[in-house]
Amino acid sequence: MNKNSERERRAFELGCAVGLGFTKPLGLMRPGSIGRILAVRASDGDAVEREIERGLLEMGLVEGACVEVLHHGFFGRDPLAVRINQTMTVALRRCEANAVLVGPLLDALSAPPVYSREHGVP
Repeated sequence: MNKNSERERRAFELGCAVGLGFTKPLGLMRPGSIGRILAVRASDGDAVEREIERGLLEMGLVEGACVEVLHHGFFGRDPLAVRINQTMTVALRRCEANAVLVGPLLDALSAPPVYSREHGVP
């Protein structure tokens, strides 16, 4: 794992343990929200839920992928339009989106800059 993945994993564990809201299901994110997928899981593990989980993984909703919620539908807020890794857009039902756990996006663009003496910055 890289350094950012370890930080995201710790944030995920902290969010689950303390309930601070670091993580949330994809179905609860607002339009314009961006995050990184931490887990794709079936809620109770029956055959239908496993099929949903498998379908999501096949669509590219895998751990570590960056997701952005583009918009919600009108009635019942279904479906959700989601962009995956800035390359593919998919529509998901809310029940499918709730199987995807999303955490904060921590990468080179969103992390604070690292200053060192090598670059002449004290």
